[in-house]
Amino acid sequence: MLTGKTALVTGSTSGIGLGMAKALAEQGANIVLNGFGDSAGPQAEIAALGVKVAYHGADMSKASEIEAMMKFAADTFGQVDILVNNAGIQHVSPVQDFPVDKWDAIIAINLSSAFHATRLALPAMQKSNWGRIINVASIHGLVGSADKSAYVAAKHGVVGLTKVTALENATTGVTCNAICPGWVLTPLVQKQVDAKALAMGLTNEEATKLLLQEKEPSMQFTTPEELGALAMFFCSSAGNNVRGVAWNMDGGWTAQ
Repeated sequence: MLTGKTALVTGSTSGIGLGMAKALAEQGANIVLNGFGDSAGPQAEIAALGVKVAYHGADMSKASEIEAMMKFAADTFGQVDILVNNAGIQHVSPVQDFPVDKWDAIIAINLSSAFHATRLALPAMQKSNWGRIINVASIHGLVGSADKSAYVAAKHGVVGLTKVTALENATTGVTCNAICPGWVLTPLVQKQVDAKALAMGLTNEEATKLLLQEKEPSMQFTTPEELGALAMFFCSSAGNNVRGVAWNMDGGWTAQ
């Protein structure tokens, strides 16, 4: 149980982040949500689980706003005990055509934001000798795919940051691990399915099957609930000595 702990989950108004936040709230953690779009709905969902919830709309591409969010979390709940770095965006294009502004934004939101939130969360975790940093990387933190240079570079960077953070805190009660999902049916992935269906004249079901069979032998999506359960394992006493791993939940993607 995580009663009395506070979890901050970036990019948590939908998809994987909201699934993570719910899983942590179900174990009693107070939650700080972050993200764009509707925040009232997700806040109500978390509050219904019987914990305290707050929201901060920091733009995760801006270090100053991340600093403001971390200060807000500490002022509201005392400190951040569990940090889930989940915020992410995607753009697909060959390297030679990749828009520079898109590259910069993806690196800022998918990689640099994890660094900024981590550096700001660590002092309180180190002082209390307990903390959990969970970085939502991707299978693209372990392998590459064409046309995703910025995303793959950022997610490989997240896996590297995870290892270094874990090593620097290896003799403490603070752990850092990464989760590397394959396909998860989030709004981000649904856009890719829709684009494939439109481009190839397929139904949504046909496009989904095509997307999965390209990479994922299980032919099924990982769910946010499954990812939340893995996050809970990292937060439990069973995860005390799990440090610096990049744990793939990918339906066999990297086993090929």
